[in-house]
Amino acid sequence: QVPLVESGGGLVQPGGSLRLSCAASGCDFSMYVMAWYRQAAGKQRELVAAITSGGSTNYADSVKDRVTISRDNAKSAVYLLMNSRKPEDTAVYYCYARRRGETYVYWGQGTQVTVSS
Repeated sequence: QVPLVESGGGLVQPGGSLRLSCAASGCDFSMYVMAWYRQAAGKQRELVAAITSGGSTNYADSVKDRVTISRDNAKSAVYLLMNSRKPEDTAVYYCYARRRGETYVYWGQGTQVTVSS
């Protein structure tokens, strides 16, 4: 079991910024690929950003100019910073973890982000 707990969601005005955090426990965190996904109402869950155990990152085209994903292995945490928030960024954001060499995926419970004036 790898519990993932997201925090930092909430309401932000268009053009504002928000940092999401995900804390993991019960695992050798440095061996895990970490990612953030999001799911807007009525839409499928989509990848926002991912970071490998080696620190390589990738971003969805829709957010890559506005998003930074980072990790702190000492704290077993992964972060998502999104600037210039847009209304279309409104979604439930989920933390994702997968250990290298394994196929099982862990998900956090999700945290709501609402972008509105």
